[in-house]
Amino acid sequence: MNLAQQVKRVFILGMDGAGNFVQQANTPYLDRWLAKGAYTFEALAEMPTISAECWGSILHGVPPAVHGLNNDKAASEPFRDDSPHPSLFRLARAEFPEAKLASFVGWSPINSGIIEEGFGVHKVSLPDAELVLALNDYVAANPDVRLLFLQLDEPDGAGHRFGYGPDRPEYLDMIGTSDARIGSVLDQLEQLGLVEDSLILLLTDHGGGGADKYNHGSEHPMDRNVFWGCIGPGIRKGPLAGPVSITDTAAVVAWALGLKSPEHWDAKVPEGLLAVEEERSA
Repeated sequence: MNLAQQVKRVFILGMDGAGNFVQQANTPYLDRWLAKGAYTFEALAEMPTISAECWGSILHGVPPAVHGLNNDKAASEPFRDDSPHPSLFRLARAEFPEAKLASFVGWSPINSGIIEEGFGVHKVSLPDAELVLALNDYVAANPDVRLLFLQLDEPDGAGHRFGYGPDRPEYLDMIGTSDARIGSVLDQLEQLGLVEDSLILLLTDHGGGGADKYNHGSEHPMDRNVFWGCIGPGIRKGPLAGPVSITDTAAVVAWALGLKSPEHWDAKVPEGLLAVEEERSA
């Protein structure tokens, strides 16, 4: 049985601007859950290491030069419903016309300018603390959701305010707070019995503090190296040795749900992600 036959739903649970500084923060949930699957602390964010460019690549499977998104554009205009670079939500709607699809974000331009408007996605944009409560209520009422995306915004805000990096306690504390918020989602998935047949991706879009202690956007490793993990049926457990791009998230989700992905995608399933029997059948 291949992965697409085992996975009933996918959860992409992310926090903005956390880089790989989760290694220095107090993140008991990430520590426990990443160990359940395949993970790396050296995944590469896209260039420039800015939110719209990076979340756009995670959700659309192509680099910023192709999807064309930036923060100003995402905040001011909707993403074209007929773009040749569809989001995972548009692909999921094409495959599953009646499926429940949902996006919960702390940074509203993701919902208004990165994910298309015309495909029946349940969209919620709220401050992080309220957002997670709304998400947990939604999942409790809709355990058959097929694809759900979460973006917590406050780690990036703390980085801009206090500085990024392992020497900034306020920033690390906010990563820890976001870990607890994601943990409440993971706890509920366990309580509802949804973990065994779900694919769960834990990730961030970029880091910060490389070229500018209070900003990001450069190719400095502090800006570009990020954590990324995948847990679920058919996924190998342990650290990933090969290269991983945040853009590869789209390929993993598409394959897990059996979506027809565009031939021009840069996204690919990372080497070593799949258990041996899955690799042989792929």
